[in-house]
Amino acid sequence: MRKITNSELNRKNPEEFKEAEKTPIIIILDDVRSLHNIGSVFRTADAFLIEKIYLCGITATPPNKEIHKTALGATETVAWEYQKEVTEVIKSLKNQDIAVLAIEQVENSVLLQDFEPTEGKKLALVFGNEVKGVAQEAIDLCDGTIEIPQLGTKHSLNISVSVGIVVWDLFKKTIR
Repeated sequence: MRKITNSELNRKNPEEFKEAEKTPIIIILDDVRSLHNIGSVFRTADAFLIEKIYLCGITATPPNKEIHKTALGATETVAWEYQKEVTEVIKSLKNQDIAVLAIEQVENSVLLQDFEPTEGKKLALVFGNEVKGVAQEAIDLCDGTIEIPQLGTKHSLNISVSVGIVVWDLFKKTIR
């Protein structure tokens, strides 16, 4: 086996990325504190051609040296927008017929492996604060919740890890 070089990866340049058909997923980050987590989410969004990221509440925005450290330029390719109130973003997206789902541990949540996206329906995924998770007022507005099953003692994943797991799973299910 030979490791593939960067030049062999057929990477899109920023213009090609912006013109490319996007995966019908929007990521909403609400009150995410860690700049490294934010940067990591941008990088994951770039990898899977995610349509857009909404940064809400206390979530920091580019340009920012610490976000850039983990995003590695993805803040220049992935569309993003800052909105103070996550509830307003959720309402707006729902008015556009986009299914909004919180990624959280709640009563009657659907386990990630059991969730099947509706073909042709765009999804928006709400990820919350590293300690408090998705705020109840945001959950109340969502169309449903998805839970990542966990079997250990913590029942808690880093937000950037959660984004990666959920986006990969939904990417596989939406790209047929």
